[in-house]
Amino acid sequence: MADENLQFALDANAVRRIAVRKNAFASVPDHQALRLQARAVRTEVIDQLDHYLEMFIQHAEANGMLIHLAADSAEAIRQVIEIAHSHGAQLIGKSKTMVSEEIELNPALEAERFQVVETDLGEYIVQLRGEPPAHIITPAVHLRRQDVGRLFQEKLGIPYTKDISIMTIAARQPLRQVFLNANIGISGVNLAVAETGTLCLVTNEGNGRMVTTVPPVHIALMGIERLVPSMADLALMLSLLPRSATGQKLTAYTSLLNSPRRPNDADGPMERHVILVDNGRRATRQSELREILYCIRCGSCLNACPVFREIGGHAYVSRDGKHSPYPGPVGSVVSPALFGQAEFGQLARASSLCGACREACPVDIDIPKLLLRVRAGRQTNQLKPITQPNAPLALKIGLGVFAFTAASPWRYAFAQKMAGIFGWLAGLFSKNDPWMRLPAFSGWGLSKDFPQPAVRSFRSRFPEMVHISPQQTATVANHNQTETAETGSISAPQLTGVDRFESELTALGGHFVTCSPHELPDQVIQILKLQGLEELLVWDSAYLPAQLLERLASAGIQLNQPTAESIEASSKVRVGLTGTYAGLADTGSVILLGGEGRPMTASLLPEIHIAILHEKDIYESLDQVIGNPVVAQTSCAVIITGPSRTSDIEMTLTIGVHGPGELWVVCVKDG
Repeated sequence: MADENLQFALDANAVRRIAVRKNAFASVPDHQALRLQARAVRTEVIDQLDHYLEMFIQHAEANGMLIHLAADSAEAIRQVIEIAHSHGAQLIGKSKTMVSEEIELNPALEAERFQVVETDLGEYIVQLRGEPPAHIITPAVHLRRQDVGRLFQEKLGIPYTKDISIMTIAARQPLRQVFLNANIGISGVNLAVAETGTLCLVTNEGNGRMVTTVPPVHIALMGIERLVPSMADLALMLSLLPRSATGQKLTAYTSLLNSPRRPNDADGPMERHVILVDNGRRATRQSELREILYCIRCGSCLNACPVFREIGGHAYVSRDGKHSPYPGPVGSVVSPALFGQAEFGQLARASSLCGACREACPVDIDIPKLLLRVRAGRQTNQLKPITQPNAPLALKIGLGVFAFTAASPWRYAFAQKMAGIFGWLAGLFSKNDPWMRLPAFSGWGLSKDFPQPAVRSFRSRFPEMVHISPQQTATVANHNQTETAETGSISAPQLTGVDRFESELTALGGHFVTCSPHELPDQVIQILKLQGLEELLVWDSAYLPAQLLERLASAGIQLNQPTAESIEASSKVRVGLTGTYAGLADTGSVILLGGEGRPMTASLLPEIHIAILHEKDIYESLDQVIGNPVVAQTSCAVIITGPSRTSDIEMTLTIGVHGPGELWVVCVKDG
């Protein structure tokens, strides 16, 4: 709390995150109804966990994924190491995964002499510093640009700079080689769909797409509770998760992984492994803390918590100083539940119980209730004896006295009178200062003053309080009706699907142009001329408008179709041209389906991505498209929402990280 640098960084994170979250939810008509609907989905999954887990495994294996079950962290680590050894791996590229932090995977892999590189910018920064993440969404939230500048000067050998864009480029260069050379890519799983066996990853920088697309082997680490029943339920969760986590309607990349590379696919991993990690989740499901398994790891409760905003993620440690991978309000329940009450139970006291965490939770978890249960020692399996509360002796005595007093109306009233007398005396000596300065040894007195007790209780003052008369009530009602009528008389113009799509895309920094089918080749050539380029990575002509590639080739444009074997050469081409399956008007997103003739690397490796979208394929929202069977029948799909981006350094938006820094959507008019 005395670290001014840390306080500045935490305050900047909280202010920005809370503001963008509020703005993102402003476009949701009935936020509370969606929260309750999402909570019902998560409740159903946890209640029927074995059923949905079996369904997911059945469909994922039918799709060609290799499923592994890990009862604990040791078993999960052993399975990763066995897969890595079986492929003779040396370099492992990792996308952000909280499960890997939970099981302490990196130290175990390094002990086996594997080179492990975190590729998320924030994770890369803290890895270079040799410390754990400070936030489940923004790992380097505790650092300022000066800290990162000095770190990169020392570790990457670049001149010291405070320019965040220069630092981002400096990190991009070595990480690009990791993507191209890694033998194995490891990622987490945000959500998985039971009815289709689909893995869903939400990322912004593009590193998540890289490690799940470029290396020949992909390993996904997934907590067994991260399931939704259907693709429709996934669409619901995706309407809440990005808004809560980063204040976005959708993240830049939402990857839907259904299988490994199929025989005729141009790229993708030859093997896709899913390690389903229990590590205490089944035991938690049988305890009074089972509701914490509803969590979708958005990190919103951390940003809202007044305690986290003062102490940061690294302050959440066990009794012997071991770091908890899950900080903040949710971590103060998850850590005791998964890792033990004796070691982490005291974290539940790092809370004011103000309820801000529950208000921010997109699935309406009653976190304050769960924190109280941890404090009371009621987190163990219901089949076992309830453990003792973890309160210090002085607090136990104080709470015991309060409970004795509050249990009787007359004792409580007497205590109020005594407090009132004390407040009156305190007012005489403090010259009516309403605050009492408590000694530092009280704990509270270290940083807070205490309000003087009221001379009279609220109950005794209530009869004398002024009540609004019926006439005043009518005046207020009439004013409200008039104001509503006035504000309702001005209606916003209704945008068409194309216009709304353009508005959302350009707000994200994307480019939007329209043309007729005949004008399409000239429009693509014009974009290339703006960059002074004459080479493209392209999809097969069967998945692009008729005659497009032929006309581009006749104009002297060099066309390349990337494959898994030509990754190194393809990575040097600066522009990629793809088709699209659909566009989403409410988010400005385009959906691409992978598979034969549709290499995903064409939209991922270049600096510039040109996507061809037909006007007739623009839909209002994701829920109208995601349930189409074709989405789950391809090996993979991606929802692209604007160019690659990051805010991992001082919450400063930087465009272009590992994916394209420019996104052009060329909309072909119908007819």
